[in-house]
Formats: sequence, C-alpha cells, structure tokens
Amino acid sequence: MTEKEQRPVSNAEKKAAAFLRLNAIVAALRAPDGCPWDREQTSYSLAPAFLEEAHELIDAIESGDTEEIKEEDGDILLHGVMQAYLFEEQGLFDVADVLNGISDKLVRRHPHVFGTLHVSGSEEVMKNWEAIKKEEKAQTRKSVLDGLSNTLPALAAAAEIQRKAAKQNFDWTEIEPVFAKCEEEFRELKEARSENNKDHVEEEFGDLLFALVNLSRFMDVNAEQALRSANRKFIARFKKMEKLLEEDHLVMRDQDLATLDSYWEKVKAQERS
Repeated sequence: MTEKEQRPVSNAEKKAAAFLRLNAIVAALRAPDGCPWDREQTSYSLAPAFLEEAHELIDAIESGDTEEIKEEDGDILLHGVMQAYLFEEQGLFDVADVLNGISDKLVRRHPHVFGTLHVSGSEEVMKNWEAIKKEEKAQTRKSVLDGLSNTLPALAAAAEIQRKAAKQNFDWTEIEPVFAKCEEEFRELKEARSENNKDHVEEEFGDLLFALVNLSRFMDVNAEQALRSANRKFIARFKKMEKLLEEDHLVMRDQDLATLDSYWEKVKAQERS
C-alpha cells in the first residue's frame, strides 16, 4: 500500500469528490447517449421545476426532517449544476465560473472577514453589504427598487420593497402610525365594497395587504412565514374537524355553519387541553 493510499481522505477531498461525481452524472445525462428527457431540457424549461424545488426545501426545513432536508437540498444543487452545464454547452460559462463568481462576491462583501474592516455587529455588516452591493450595481440599476425578482411570492416581495425603501429613510420611526395606516386601508376597503366596484375593491385589498406586511416588518415578523404557519394550522384543524364529524357519522357538506363552527371549537378546545 502506497503512502497516498494510506493517507485518510480529508473532509474537503470528500466534498470535492462528491461534487465532481454530481457534475459527471449531469454530463452523462446530457451526453448524446444520455437521458432523452434530460437532453430535451433548456434553462428556461427547468426554471419552474427549480422554483418548485425551492419551495419543497423550505417545506422540509419547516418540518425539521433532516433526511427530507438533505434530499431537497440535493435537488437544489442538481438544478444549480444542471443550469451551469446547459450554459457550458453554449460556451458561455461553466460551473467553475459560477462557483468562483459567488466566492469572489462573498469575499468582496465580507471585508470584515477577509479584509481589515472592523464592524460592531450584524447591523453594521448589513449596512456595509448594501453599500458594497449598491456600488457593484451602480452601472445597471438606477433605482434602489431595480433588481427585485418577479417570481417572489407577493408577501415576500412587498417586504423586500418596504425594506429597500426604509433604507432610504422613507419609513415611519415608530409603530403606531403603521397600525393607523392598516386601519385606514381597512376602512377604504369597506368603502370600496359599498361602491360595488370590483376593480376598486381589488386595489384597496392590495393596499391593505401591503400595509399589513409593513406592520409585520415593524413587529419583526416574516409575513410569508406567518401566513404559511396560519395555513398549516388551518389545515391541521380542518382535518381534525373532519375526523370528529366522521366519528359522529356526519357528512361535512351536509351540515350548517353553526354545526361546523361547534366542531371547530371542539378542535381548538382539544388543542388547549
């Protein structure tokens, strides 16, 4: 056995080998004798699937299931490597360019880690990050709101818009006016409904949602995650209600609202007990 064979494989070598294996598998899938389905894919055709995988990873993270997180994280990495390989086939860039690009950006935006800059805490880190990012994008972005993703969920997009505006001092300094704005938008929504104008109702409903997202920001609550949690809670309670009704040999759609509401309250009481 040679000295090289005897030397234990380092953690870095293990990770590098795993990445090279994935890259080689992607190359095999795209080869002339590879997978017909994979060979038909384009950067554009894979984009919706990548968005779906991102949501599935978030679901896994929220579930706390480490095996599921590992699997979904793998799907995300596959999409990253596949996208890079598709552009490599066009002679535009390859996965090494992608990795070096993100590495260079991380080093550039963390001068307090890779340089001599001293920071007092995370707030100053983010301030420096935004300043560096603004300088990098100065030639292509004329507004601080340029560059927002069109595919962000609406609540997350609203929060990002408000965060960027706040950094330009377009923001309240305390929470009470934010509550007042939500109340104002709610009144305007009721007024729009009384006019029986669907377009106006939709507009005012959007304004109310936007104001509520702003309130969530002031309360340090992630609006997107809060609504996802509310959705999960409703689903769990609804399923328990279905089970209680089934145990009483009742069909849900045949019951009136008062009956269903009584079962809903039973479920909530069970949760409290």
